[in-house]
Amino acid sequence: MSELVDVAALKSALVSKHGEAQRARIERGVDQVLAQWRPEDGDVAAFIHEQFITDPKVLDATFARLERLFEQLDGHMNELGRELNWYTDLDLGPLLTVEPLLAAYDPSSNVTSDLFRAKVGFVVLLNFPLTTLAERMEQGPTWTRRQWAEARLTSRFNRRVPAEVEQESSRAIAAANLYIAEYNIWMHHLVDAAGNRPFPKGLRLISHWNLRDELKGDYADPNGLVKQRLILQVMERIVTQTIPAAVIDNPRVDWDPFTNTVKAAPPETVEEDAPKREVTADAASEPDTRYARLLATFHAARKADPYVPVAPTRIARAFELARELPEERVKALLTQVLESPLVPRVAKLMEARLGRKLEPQDLWYPGFKPGGKRPESELDALTRKRYPTAEAFAKDMPRILLGLGFTRAKAEWLAARIQVDASRGAGHAQQAMRRGDFPRLRTRVEKGGMNYKGYNIAVHELGHNVEQVFSLYSVDHTLLAGVPNNAFTEALAFVFQARDLELLGLGKPDAVAERERVLNDFWQTWEIAGVALVDMAVWHWMYEHPDAKPAELRDAVVAISRDVWNRYYAPVLGREGTPLLGIYSHMISYPLYLPDYPLGHLIAFQIEEHLHRKGPLGAEFERMATHGAVTPDQWMMHATGAPVSAEPLLRATEAALKQ
Repeated sequence: MSELVDVAALKSALVSKHGEAQRARIERGVDQVLAQWRPEDGDVAAFIHEQFITDPKVLDATFARLERLFEQLDGHMNELGRELNWYTDLDLGPLLTVEPLLAAYDPSSNVTSDLFRAKVGFVVLLNFPLTTLAERMEQGPTWTRRQWAEARLTSRFNRRVPAEVEQESSRAIAAANLYIAEYNIWMHHLVDAAGNRPFPKGLRLISHWNLRDELKGDYADPNGLVKQRLILQVMERIVTQTIPAAVIDNPRVDWDPFTNTVKAAPPETVEEDAPKREVTADAASEPDTRYARLLATFHAARKADPYVPVAPTRIARAFELARELPEERVKALLTQVLESPLVPRVAKLMEARLGRKLEPQDLWYPGFKPGGKRPESELDALTRKRYPTAEAFAKDMPRILLGLGFTRAKAEWLAARIQVDASRGAGHAQQAMRRGDFPRLRTRVEKGGMNYKGYNIAVHELGHNVEQVFSLYSVDHTLLAGVPNNAFTEALAFVFQARDLELLGLGKPDAVAERERVLNDFWQTWEIAGVALVDMAVWHWMYEHPDAKPAELRDAVVAISRDVWNRYYAPVLGREGTPLLGIYSHMISYPLYLPDYPLGHLIAFQIEEHLHRKGPLGAEFERMATHGAVTPDQWMMHATGAPVSAEPLLRATEAALKQ
């Protein structure tokens, strides 16, 4: 746009009109407007002369008005989106054919485009500074809270992506989410060569979350190794897309994952009230649907690239804009854990406990966690009795929060602002974005009550929801609502989740349990760090091969997963060449989300160390969560006194191994 306007003359005229003291603001504001202005927007010089604000009182009033209105706009759009996804997200029976279409519609996709057309976005860019990540990292620690709120106000206008492009991305992600939400395996219908059924009738597990959690629970089962190896074979079939399409969410056929044969299930084995499905012995593989969904998300994201010059790829947007952590720094943190010499030492301890060489399923070894020594059936019985419905969990939230260290008044205040629903998928937390609306806790409640897997997820999601309440209702500027990025809300959720057994009345940790917690955190971080590297590498591959077909992407994911496994995991867990790291459903339904988990573990460990020194959890959790969406290192300095780092976890693991 600048070639159509005498920029120097425009700036000079403004300085003459408003004074030399305004030169820096004028220089920056004009450049910010011109970067986004289009010919169809009209006379830019006239707009700038009319809308540039110098009176501090008017500037303050404009800021306050925009902050209030954007809270309402974002909040109500969020509520509309929640309603459109109501039936696809919640376990309310079979979907109508119209439901996926409603879920794919994003009412907020036009908002930014409309605000630019209405010139509101240009008023913001003209009068408030649009900062770079480098500026926020270098200067942010000296900024006032108002300056931080201004930075978040302008950041919503750092791109001008057409509404139809945003809508296409929303449709692709919604379709991927629904695909994953209905990806269930009926475990009683997994059989071995002799026709044995190791899993109980009625057990329906979603991939990957429930499959992984079932595998963890099988360590306490005398027949656990057989069951674990069966689950691994299922996972590998899903990643390689050699899973028969007929067995997905179908309780009317039996499947041997090793021979990959399918046959009709005997009538007496079929679950009561089982959904109607075609009974067929067809072993034809799923037609690369998993990777078609991922490619659709990639192609939709790529269409936005030309409109975001500050971050011209989905990868750059994920790290530079969303996480505000450079990709290379994140990769270095993950690699530091993956290559740690502590890994074989922890593995040796695990082998001694298991009495055997480690195998690939030990990637998810839960034995350092107290609950890992309890049979899953015992924990299931306890949670089903306590939580027969989602409503029962909601009623118990004040007690849970009291047990976590919140005062009774604060526990009741929080519980009154969190709504609980039974989820169709594994579970999630959905934030509110305006005061007056409340976050939603979604977790899976099976027939007969909430099993331990559902409860464990519910406690995790409760951590998200408590953060969401504090960071919306108690933050000083609603423009700063939230935390720096998803890794931080994951970290705060991990803090809750780590106490799930204690909240069931199964004992508080002692010195031995604390040592085990450290080892568990280290092993979990090591596990998910490789998965995150796979996710990152897959997106780089897609950008390098933008015209790839689903089958080609499948082969690439398998190759990348095998490469990362062979480099970091095979020396410890064996089975060179397994594609197991490609199983995580987030890769399909939540684009580039997976790096947030290892980052979340590292952040959670730093928070836990601080809590052990300072405590109590309730007051400190609130203090941290109300600091808002500043940069990651600044948030961590406020929370714990140190920037984001892997060193605390590595030091503590070293000490735990010496004890």
